[in-house]
Amino acid sequence: MIDKNGYLLLVEDDPNIQETNKRMLTRRGYAIKQANTIAGARAIMAEGMPRAIVLDIGLPDGSGLVLLQEMRKTSNVPVFMLTAMGTDEDIIKGLTVGGDDYLPKPYDLMVFIARIETLLRRTSLIPETLSIGRLRLDTASGTAYHGGEDMLLSKKEYSLLQLFVQNPDRLMGAEYIYEKVWGQEMLDNTETLRSTVYRVRKKLENSGYAITFKRDEGYVFERE
Repeated sequence: MIDKNGYLLLVEDDPNIQETNKRMLTRRGYAIKQANTIAGARAIMAEGMPRAIVLDIGLPDGSGLVLLQEMRKTSNVPVFMLTAMGTDEDIIKGLTVGGDDYLPKPYDLMVFIARIETLLRRTSLIPETLSIGRLRLDTASGTAYHGGEDMLLSKKEYSLLQLFVQNPDRLMGAEYIYEKVWGQEMLDNTETLRSTVYRVRKKLENSGYAITFKRDEGYVFERE
């Protein structure tokens, strides 16, 4: 049984990759636990199964495929293979023995994040539909509707609106919002956030909800 409010387990022996993936996933709101060996992963899972696992194959104490085959005897927890072994044969084998997705190294970090979240949606850990008032968000397609009409949002506009819909009446700082939506520190990109919020705010007119700016504090999504 997967805990829908649990953690993601990153099993990776390269400390640079491990830390980068942890930082990016943490910014997107996921709780993370880490292991760099099969033994370490087993010890963590013995205390409670994760929401999903990012699993390397070449680990110091054996092949990640061994751990995957072992897990599949008792668990259907989603497993995302992230490994330097990237031939067609490797990919087929990883998926055949129980992997749910497979991404060879080197990899694009944003592609990795997108595919992890797609995997979570596919396993019903992220709701396929979010609704509030006259707004409905289809998380699978990244489409938002107002009163049944497509709001015609760009990808960033949609991600911004989804973050607000998932956090109604919560005051969120600009830096936090930017890191969640863009996946990186805001630095000098305040105008990028402001202009995106402005566009979404205009498209929310007559929806019953608005994005309010609180000076020196951040933004809040609330009823008008």
